[in-house]
Amino acid sequence: MTRFDSGDFPAMLAVAARVGGGRGWHGWLETPSRVVDLTAVRAVYYRRPSGFCFPHLDPQDARFAVAQARYGLGGVLASLPGCLYVNHPHRIADAEFKPAQLAVAVEVGFTVPATLITSDPDAAREFVKEHGPVVYKPLAVPAYEIDGIPCTIHVAEVATDELDEGVAGTAHLFQARVDKTADVRVTVVGERVFCVRIDSADGLLDWRTDYDQLTYTVVDPPDGIRRALRAFVGRFGLVYGAFDFALTGDGEWVFLECNPSGQYAWLEPYTGLPLTAAIADLLTRGMR
Repeated sequence: MTRFDSGDFPAMLAVAARVGGGRGWHGWLETPSRVVDLTAVRAVYYRRPSGFCFPHLDPQDARFAVAQARYGLGGVLASLPGCLYVNHPHRIADAEFKPAQLAVAVEVGFTVPATLITSDPDAAREFVKEHGPVVYKPLAVPAYEIDGIPCTIHVAEVATDELDEGVAGTAHLFQARVDKTADVRVTVVGERVFCVRIDSADGLLDWRTDYDQLTYTVVDPPDGIRRALRAFVGRFGLVYGAFDFALTGDGEWVFLECNPSGQYAWLEPYTGLPLTAAIADLLTRGMR
């Protein structure tokens, strides 16, 4: 087993890969402590590597070098023959588009809140009037810092008087707020489905804002949800997904999003669920 960050290329990571003569990619990948035979790789756990960086180059040359690294090393690592990926980087990239997630969620039968993606302030104000209360969600969350401190953009309720001409600056996602009693985090690992109900003492809109007041309960998903989960991951070619649902007072599960690289380990101490073991089993299945 070898662990590395592809963002360490080329300073602490080297590659020599060949293809042709009736053979797929073969050769080696070298880290400071290992040399990996590419033909021996049977499973890859891929999660949030850092980006390629060439600070010693001028901006134009650095852009060129980053592109070559991404399509060269990245392309080889995404094309290893007979390899199980958890998840494949290209499938992660596809599934991270929230508009695509929401479209597939509707198709597989999930309940989805009324949603608007717009850059038009009038359309946003009209949506709030029609579906209020409404929340704002970022469509993606790149690195964001304030005074050098990393920050997270949380889900927040928005009113019509907050929607000024700044909305026209880019695309925004607005969604009808779900009248929920709790949240559910669902972790899909291969064929296994693990569901955890998340309750917060103050009924938090976004439970990530205060982990200290959360309690966790293992629950079983309704049959329709289980089928839809499998259809969803199948549509995107995923073998792992961290789903978030809002649970309404009448027991309906409302789809919010799926993170194909979502966290899971913090749930294990509170629930005893064998999530890490399930991922390890999935990876070793690819090695048989």
